[in-house]
This record gives sequence, structure tokens and C-alpha cells, in this order.
Amino acid sequence: MSESKSKVDSLREWVVEHKLRSVGCLWLSGIVGSIAYNWSQPGMKTSVRIIHARLHAQALTLAALAGAAVVEYYDHKSGAKHDKYAKYFPIENFNKD
Repeated sequence: MSESKSKVDSLREWVVEHKLRSVGCLWLSGIVGSIAYNWSQPGMKTSVRIIHARLHAQALTLAALAGAAVVEYYDHKSGAKHDKYAKYFPIENFNKD
């Protein structure tokens, strides 16, 4: 009997397959959220609000890239990448003499 994947497992699988898209979406949501928060704070110039939003989004993006690097390292360590790409590079083609 096959077990259905939990939401966390399916989300992790999607993030592993679409790392750059995940980081881009996180950056966009970070900058939008930071701009929305900064606009609610009175007494700040517009240029300062934009600079703060960029800095917050940049820190969030660096954290996401570090997380993607950890996932990539774990995948290589566990051998998941080897199984994924093995079908594209059959070993029989390399042993011809």
C-alpha cells in the first residue's frame, strides 16, 4: 500500500526541484512585506523606506540561499542526486572500448 505524502514532504520536494524560483518568490514577498511595514511607520523619508525594504529582502534572500545550499548538500550526501541523474547518463555508454 502506498502512503500519500504529507504537505511538508510535498512542499520540500517542490522546493528541491525549484530552488531558484523559491528564492525569487521569497525575495519578492520579503520586499513587498517590508515596504508595507515601512509605509506604516510615520516620519520616514521614502528613500529610507525603500533602502530598508531592500536590506530586509537581501537578508532574507541570503538566508534562503543558505538554506538551498544545505538542501543541496544533503541531497548529494544522501545520494538522491545520483539516482535522479543516473537515467540521463547510462553507464553502458561510457564502457565501450
